[in-house]
Amino acid sequence: MNTMNIFNIITLLGGLAMFLYGMRLMGDGLKAGSSGTLKRAMEKATNTPVKAFLLGLAMTAVIQSSTATIVITSGLVGAGIISLKQSLGVVIGANVGTTVTGQIIRLLDVDSSGASILQFFNPSTLAPLAMIVGIIIIMGVKSKGSGTLGQIIIGFGILFSGLLNMTDAVGTLTESGIVERLFSGLGDNPFVGYAVGAGVAFVLQSSSATIGILQAFSTSGQLTFGAIYAVLVGIYLGDCVTTAIVCNIGAKPEAKRVGIVNILFNLSKSALILVVVTIVHNIGLLDGIWNNTIRSGGIANTNTIFNLACAVLLLPMVGIYEKMSYRIVKDEPAVAGRYDEMLDALNPVFIDTPALAFGRCYELLLVMCQLARTNINRAFDLLNEYDRKIIDQMDEDEDYIDIMADRISNYLVQISAKITLPYHVEIMNYYYSAITEFERLGDHAVNIAEIATELKENGNAFSKEALSELVVLRELLDTILDYTYEAFRKQNQRAAHHIEPLEEVVDDMVNALKDNQLKRIRDGESGVFNGTEFFNLLSEAERISDVCSNVGVATVARATPEIEHQVHDYVSRLHSGRDEEFNRDYQEAHERYFRLLHRKES
Repeated sequence: MNTMNIFNIITLLGGLAMFLYGMRLMGDGLKAGSSGTLKRAMEKATNTPVKAFLLGLAMTAVIQSSTATIVITSGLVGAGIISLKQSLGVVIGANVGTTVTGQIIRLLDVDSSGASILQFFNPSTLAPLAMIVGIIIIMGVKSKGSGTLGQIIIGFGILFSGLLNMTDAVGTLTESGIVERLFSGLGDNPFVGYAVGAGVAFVLQSSSATIGILQAFSTSGQLTFGAIYAVLVGIYLGDCVTTAIVCNIGAKPEAKRVGIVNILFNLSKSALILVVVTIVHNIGLLDGIWNNTIRSGGIANTNTIFNLACAVLLLPMVGIYEKMSYRIVKDEPAVAGRYDEMLDALNPVFIDTPALAFGRCYELLLVMCQLARTNINRAFDLLNEYDRKIIDQMDEDEDYIDIMADRISNYLVQISAKITLPYHVEIMNYYYSAITEFERLGDHAVNIAEIATELKENGNAFSKEALSELVVLRELLDTILDYTYEAFRKQNQRAAHHIEPLEEVVDDMVNALKDNQLKRIRDGESGVFNGTEFFNLLSEAERISDVCSNVGVATVARATPEIEHQVHDYVSRLHSGRDEEFNRDYQEAHERYFRLLHRKES
């Protein structure tokens, strides 16, 4: 091999690197920008295979990756959001949707000579134009999502720049005869072509990228239909094996079956194409195209026809694939924990699609909040009627709260390595804050239960007057907890704004109840031990309201970026009486709950 060929091969590999990076950049941007829509669409997948097929096709065409679509589908099946049966049509549709990339790359075939309009569609024009537009959007537009759009467009430009470098290098190598020798034997030995396609697709982990490389080589004029059809078929197998491996990482049996179905479908597709093409060729129906030169557009069309025809023929067999997957992947023993399935939904397959990963965290955070609220109510009930079974229930749920906090925190650490968009960073920070606050709510419930236990073990109880006052305090805490749950659940700004005035009323009421308890101690109506435990209980109530305040302020700050780094000033302004809405809500709540308190006292 002479020196010139070595430099051309370096150029070819450099072009390949640019092509793969551009595809990755464009795909990541498309996934980041559409993952919320993807999640909602996937969750609405029906039992109709045709609708599921169309969904898989459309989603893969959008995010430019059948592997991503199938892996996400696998994760949703594992999380119990859709069933295995619902996912089967999506898998087949994804295999067809990935052919869209090849149809885009076929722009290499555009002949722009003598037509000024077509010149814009030539890759030599599209590539620099896309990168110019992309960088202008990234650097000059400061709206939400502009960075993602710019990334997609620049990725498109880099992809075509890589293709141009590859085609230039292929053109030079063609003159030296290297390309001819590389592909000359494939038409006579389809099994070699099959192995080459499978091997390259497995290494690159992308059927679209492998077919794009094949399209770049087609500019040499050395490729024929007879030489490349087996390579295409091999690509299908290599790509689906990679997908199946990813689907199996830390997955439940149902999720693993999605990867198995993808392999079964692609094996069936490969066998069908090889058998049909061999038969049709032997009877002479392909003689007109078998040895003819095939270009980028021809490869794209062949790939699309192969996938679409096999999808139509094999879609009715989804039931057979489903049964076979159950035979290959056996069920695991049933799990005993109430929330084990939700914890398992924190699946690594979602991490590359942050909107889906955050969705799983959100659902668990809601459970954490609800469990903590339930435990707070149980703890207050113990002050009136002590029951050891209630303590056991609380301990079990507190364990789940702690487990969820640890699992979500670890999952967010994994997500953080994948996110680049500012609003994803905002969500992550907000969820980190929520983990801490909801875990603290659970701890305060346990502390109140311990106060009830101390009273029980020492044969003491709060006085009738003290218990009567706690009824009003508990009602006030129920209200502030309701607003906190709604603020987090729906990002409800009205609910979030209600929290801070109520927190101030809790502080006022705690001070009033402390004064009342001190008076009872001085009058001999309450012992010192009971008084101490009552003060401890009031401190826990105050801390619960502080936690609610933190969630409320974080929710307001998320919707109002200008106060995100000035939270202390924002809260100080509210409490200084300079906010009319806060003053009105505080006054109304103060009058209402202190009116109830005075009724209890009288």
